Amino acid sequence: MGKIASGIKRHKQSLKRRIRNRHVRSTVKTIVKQVREGIEEGTEKSAELLNKAASVIARAGSKGVIHKKTASRKISRLAKAVRKAGK
Repeated sequence: MGKIASGIKRHKQSLKRRIRNRHVRSTVKTIVKQVREGIEEGTEKSAELLNKAASVIARAGSKGVIHKKTASRKISRLAKAVRKAGK
């Protein structure tokens, strides 16, 4: 940690962001896991879960928690899996 006031402030900000980002990443992992479990069970609610997951993932991408293209790829792969399971 720095001795200069701006360095101290930046360090505090980075700690806050780290906690927030960790929470968002964890939420993304959880929602993806729920969609995958819904697909495995063959439930009808997997499409609803996909919509919720897409929203959470896109928000994480827009906030910079994960890269935008990573978010897009995750959404695409989940959608593909849901479509495949629906057939």
